[in-house]
Amino acid sequence: MITHSFKRRTLFGAGAAALAAPGLLTGIATAQESAEMGAMASDAAFKVLKLGTFKVTVISDGTRASENPHETYGTNQPAEAVSALLEQNFLPTTGLINGFAPVLVDTGSEIVLFDTGLGEGGREAGTGKLAEGIRAAGYAPEQVSVVVITHMHGDHIGGLVEGGKPAFPNARYVTGQVEFDFWKDEARVGTPAENGHKAVLQKVVPLAEKTTFIADGAEVVPGIAAIAAFGHSPGHMIYRLESEGKALILTADTSNHYVLSLQRPDWEVRFDMDKAAASATRRKVFDMIATDRLPFIGYHMPFPAVGFVERQDQGYRFVPATYQFDI
Repeated sequence: MITHSFKRRTLFGAGAAALAAPGLLTGIATAQESAEMGAMASDAAFKVLKLGTFKVTVISDGTRASENPHETYGTNQPAEAVSALLEQNFLPTTGLINGFAPVLVDTGSEIVLFDTGLGEGGREAGTGKLAEGIRAAGYAPEQVSVVVITHMHGDHIGGLVEGGKPAFPNARYVTGQVEFDFWKDEARVGTPAENGHKAVLQKVVPLAEKTTFIADGAEVVPGIAAIAAFGHSPGHMIYRLESEGKALILTADTSNHYVLSLQRPDWEVRFDMDKAAASATRRKVFDMIATDRLPFIGYHMPFPAVGFVERQDQGYRFVPATYQFDI
């Protein structure tokens, strides 16, 4: 018979130590742990990764709950199939929680922000935490020198403006030409894309004079290059970061759920505007990531949103990163 030799005070002592240093368990820092930086207590969360000489900080813009996963994922499948896959992966079948994860990249000469979260319009519902997270991580919005918009859905452009002014006043902007042209076009009026068109007119068009419009393969700054990944939106772009021979892919919304979109990449997603193209892009991008064994950061992956994939069955298995960036 096996007996347990732990004493009560030993267990409590270990628990107290763990509670005193939650970052040691999770690798995720919060603003409470950043008192040395003068941050106000909050629930802002961020994760710092080292990629060569780049310092990559994933910031949580918050989370949002929704019901009935089948109404968003696997919309071309029986609801029972979606529920079965969720159950197989120890997930509830009646609802899901979606996170939003902008990324700040400090190259040493530039501070590049990828996407801006939901901004002030999301705060009442518990999102729009990007600015808070940037400060908790030891930066200020004024330090951001480049803002890259992967695509122009509301949860990526919502934080461009704060109080009627640019939220990143010293930044220049980079985004895809195809994406901008689609959303700016008045042909969107009277279509399901009309609200997106209005948001772009409000938040993106006023910044056009400070924006560089790019295409596939363009270099944002040294070590950061664009890759066309159309489908989720007409001009959706992803980005390859590379420093000292180490690479990482920012996949944006190529996959929106770590199980439903990765294990079943051909299942349709309500938010994918061209569903066939989005599926083909998922396979192309994640085949490349799996083959090259690259880490990736997905905007809607479970926070801190960084991991790997391996081919499995009909698609891919998400493998969350742990200490790979700490050694």
